Amino acid sequence: MKKLVAGVLLASALIASPAFAAGDVAAGKAKAAVCAACHGLDGLSKVETQPNLAGQKGAYLVAQLKAFREGKRVNPLMNPQTKNLTDADIDNLAAYFSSLGK
Repeated sequence: MKKLVAGVLLASALIASPAFAAGDVAAGKAKAAVCAACHGLDGLSKVETQPNLAGQKGAYLVAQLKAFREGKRVNPLMNPQTKNLTDADIDNLAAYFSSLGK
């Protein structure tokens, strides 16, 4: 019983955490215009060295964008691009890219 309660509490905490917050797809699409040069208009990169973002899990995108913004993940192209993103911007971008390919 204790394991069940602990699992429910953990699941509740994860769902309520900012990493799983739902963003605004339309706002994310507008913000993503700058991303298109490397990641494609549709989130499908036309550049072999850049990853596709379309259909990625939202929580993954949030984590990666925050890691770039905070300098925990280093990339000379991404760190400057994410430097001024707010948490809301990141949630919106994640919502947009994760909605593509569904």
